[in-house]
Amino acid sequence: MSGGGDRRPIIVKRKRVQSAGHHGGSWKIAYADFMTALMALFLVLWILSTVNDHELESIAEYFRTPLAVALTGGDKTTASTSAIPGGGKDPTKTEGEVRRVSPHEQTRPSDEQRNLRFLRDRLERVIQNDPQLRELRSQLRMDFSPEGLRVQIVDSDKRPMFELGSDRLEPYMQKILQRIAPVLNEMPNPISISGHTDNLPYAGGEKGYSNWELSADRANASRRELVAAGLSSDKLLRVAGMGSRVTLPNTRPSDDVNRRISIVVLDNRAAKAIEQQEQAPLSDSVPAPAEGSGVTATGQDSAD
Repeated sequence: MSGGGDRRPIIVKRKRVQSAGHHGGSWKIAYADFMTALMALFLVLWILSTVNDHELESIAEYFRTPLAVALTGGDKTTASTSAIPGGGKDPTKTEGEVRRVSPHEQTRPSDEQRNLRFLRDRLERVIQNDPQLRELRSQLRMDFSPEGLRVQIVDSDKRPMFELGSDRLEPYMQKILQRIAPVLNEMPNPISISGHTDNLPYAGGEKGYSNWELSADRANASRRELVAAGLSSDKLLRVAGMGSRVTLPNTRPSDDVNRRISIVVLDNRAAKAIEQQEQAPLSDSVPAPAEGSGVTATGQDSAD
């Protein structure tokens, strides 16, 4: 019989099985950030595809503006690429900066130039927000001329603004004039309208009805449509037909784009020059009649 003191305890060893833990979730955060950035990129590209050229230029100018200049409220449209406007240590110093300004804008007061730029932006938005006008965008040109803000509606061989050889407006030309008339009314500046044609002559030459009459008739047809659409007739200072004498730069006189209507929102200087030219006293150019000749300064016979 064996003794109880020789019995050894039974030890059972069990291996604990542990599941492998995950290796962290940092990759998920990085992937989520990547997808968010990608979505933001596609959103920006989509927005950029819907804006017009002028708005794209404004956006580009915003990103070109140095941070130091923007924070100090400096000039945003400068020729320098330096973050310090004047080239010194003081970011508020602007001495030596050359502003990128059109020569036509330099002669206008800043408030008037700002109002004309605002009007241009309003017209751009009207065109962009109207699907029919967006299709005609290639035939609408806006720029600053020596006289003011110029809006030109140019012809196209596939989409003429007037019937051939006539002053009768096509429906899309009427649409353009009807949409821009209320916007032109927002500015107090007077307006000049001029008609232009190509150089293709009429069969009878300039002895009869010619491009001179046609351009003037088309300018007046545009005037009537603008007034019918709400433009105040008091704002009209000049309506003229230029025939084929004034062509667009880098074009031939026979090109379609030279058949156009030019609407200029005149700045104060140009409007005053036109008024003074028309109001020049007759005595400056016509000698006074001799005493007792029986003719007054107006060229009419005097009474008795």
